[in-house]
Amino acid sequence: QVQLVESGGGLVQPGGSLRLSCAASGNIFSILDMGWYRQAPGKQRELVATITRGGSTNYADSVKGRFAISNDNAKNTVYLQMNSLKPEDTAVYYCNAGGRLRSLQSFRSWGQGTQVTVSS
Repeated sequence: QVQLVESGGGLVQPGGSLRLSCAASGNIFSILDMGWYRQAPGKQRELVATITRGGSTNYADSVKGRFAISNDNAKNTVYLQMNSLKPEDTAVYYCNAGGRLRSLQSFRSWGQGTQVTVSS
C-alpha cells in the first residue's frame, strides 16, 4: 500500500550530523504516522522517533535533544536530523509508516534501511 525509500545515511565522526530522508509513495493518504527505527548488530530494533501527520512527535530518551523528526506533507517525506552523533548511534535506520485503510485494517510499512556509522 505504501512504499518507503530512505536516503542520507553514511559515515560521520562523533559529534557530527546527518539528515535522513524518507519518501513515501503509494496510498499516502492512508498514512497516519511515520517514524524511524534503528537496529544495531546484536541488538533489538528500537524506536527512535515518530511523527503524526499533524506534527506531534515522540522520541526515544537516548536521542532527545540531539535528534529532530519533521515532516513535509506536500512532499510526502519525513526527515530525521541527527546532531551530536555518538558511536552508539551506529545502526541501520529504517523508515516506518503506519496507517489505516478504508476497510479499517491497520498497516505498517518499512523501508529498506540506510546505514549510519559514527566512528572516528
